[in-house]
Amino acid sequence: MAAQQRGLNDGPVLVVGGGPVGMVAAAWLARLDVPVVLIEAEDEPKTDWRASTFHAATLELLDELGVSEQMHAEGLRVPIYHFRDRVEGLIAEFDFRLLADETPFPHRLQLNQQHLVRMLHQRLRTTPGVELRFGSRVTGLRQRPGGGVTVSLRTATGTEELTGSYAIGADGAGSTVRGALGVEFAGFTYPERFLIASTSVDLAQVLPGIAEVNYVADPREWLFLLRTPESWRAVWPVPAGQSEAEALDEDTLRRQFQGVAPRAEGYPIIDRQLYRVHQRVAETFRVGDVLLVGDAAHINSPMGGVGLNSGIHDAVDLARRIGRIAAGGADVDAELDAFAERRHRVAVEYVQADTQRNTERLMETDETRRRAAHDEMRTIAADPVRARAYMRRASLLESVRRFGIGLPPGSTPEHAGTRVP
Repeated sequence: MAAQQRGLNDGPVLVVGGGPVGMVAAAWLARLDVPVVLIEAEDEPKTDWRASTFHAATLELLDELGVSEQMHAEGLRVPIYHFRDRVEGLIAEFDFRLLADETPFPHRLQLNQQHLVRMLHQRLRTTPGVELRFGSRVTGLRQRPGGGVTVSLRTATGTEELTGSYAIGADGAGSTVRGALGVEFAGFTYPERFLIASTSVDLAQVLPGIAEVNYVADPREWLFLLRTPESWRAVWPVPAGQSEAEALDEDTLRRQFQGVAPRAEGYPIIDRQLYRVHQRVAETFRVGDVLLVGDAAHINSPMGGVGLNSGIHDAVDLARRIGRIAAGGADVDAELDAFAERRHRVAVEYVQADTQRNTERLMETDETRRRAAHDEMRTIAADPVRARAYMRRASLLESVRRFGIGLPPGSTPEHAGTRVP
């Protein structure tokens, strides 16, 4: 059988990485009756809590997967968010309910990502055609002549090899799969480290009038404040000369929160993470029968909450294409090239562009540019047409309506999105 028509003759799809993007890829493939092996280095499902926002376009896809009802039962619906200035206060308020005529989910859903991992893991454990390989670290990968992929694994009992028709690298920013392919991860790293910390204190009580999601501009120390079901969370930049130990110290974190809003009783700290933030995109998302999705393909600033969401879109786009390939008759190269081209464009034109602009707006030090940015946000929020267009883009509805998710090669969505001015 010709390579472009071969279906899945070389075995199951190998999904490398058991985070939310890998779990979604595996669950969607299983939904399409595609055999899948999910490979994860950790012994248990990942509990990383960094990402916590699910946007409308993503919730639509997860609803098709049958998991959004449980997510909404456990999560926090946030229809409104604020762009603020640390001195001036509220600059602009944006309301996702402007999109109620277009999506059943006119809000951000705040839910720490490990909960989605847990929900999908519980499902996949009993799903026919799915094999879960936790505690298995990928150490190598090679593509076989004529099609198919072999991955080398290291487990608690030794080493082994698995073969499959395709491999999906969903193994994060330090992707072993991307490294094995030799794919360049071009871009840059912000000089500032970002610190994310959670407290059990209700910040809305000590900062009356704030929304449940707030982007706070300041030339010296910008902030990102948001509420999750478990806690309030703050993100801020860490001074270059401050050591990791000092930045993560309990007393340092309490002082930081006191700088946000003085509170005599202090601030108990629940969680903390210090990390580098990058804007990077893989040179290509496809090499032969190996595909890259999520952070393995692109990473970005957290300002906008779109990194996890766009990774889930990658996973669903690719799974739908592999589903057509498995069903027979689909042109493999046309499908996989369409995935790589469209998702690369979205990563560059939407995810990278928007998160970089959002981050620079918060940390701008030039007073003239700061004032201009504030005025622009006020103007957009005051104009219902522009505000709606802005929210369509922020919720990722625009990129999905423009490019679709997993549409057959050569097809276009029925309703292309409008670009934000």
